[in-house]
Amino acid sequence: MSDTNSALLLVDIQNDFCEGGSLAVPDASKILPVVNSLIGEASEAGQMIIASRDWHTVDHASFEDRGGPWPPHCIQDTEGAAFHAGMQLPDDAVRVSKGTGFDTDAYSAFDGTQLDTFLDRHGIRHLRIVGLALDVCVRATVLDALKCGFDAELVASGTRAVKQESATDVFEELRAAGATIS
Repeated sequence: MSDTNSALLLVDIQNDFCEGGSLAVPDASKILPVVNSLIGEASEAGQMIIASRDWHTVDHASFEDRGGPWPPHCIQDTEGAAFHAGMQLPDDAVRVSKGTGFDTDAYSAFDGTQLDTFLDRHGIRHLRIVGLALDVCVRATVLDALKCGFDAELVASGTRAVKQESATDVFEELRAAGATIS
């Protein structure tokens, strides 16, 4: 893996997915030391750092009052949608917003964002991935990265699941699909 064709992809490390948030993932903040270490390594290596985020409208289709599965979360320009303050996100990190339409949902950082073409344009072939939640948006992002032809490496200590009992199955699914779990 060369430094020039690798990037770090941080998936949805936002306040609403961390302790105290409207859709908190258990032990979410425990990934921050790993995430910050990887950010430091990527920065030192001159690698691109990309941070995806849910960026929902007020009346988003994924919300329970619209028939969706989730409580309101990550509403645009709210504190819940902000990246976690404990994440040492560099100012030059690329920010990718997903789930921005009223009537469409997006779990993957690739869904409706054109992230694949952006990465291709910059010669990125390998993605190191961490974030929240393993069994939802991280899973979808890793699977889409593989479908788009990228090498996907998921750092297991840099993610947590909504349903912790599903973590082993998700890791197995992603490994079987071609991802590296490190």
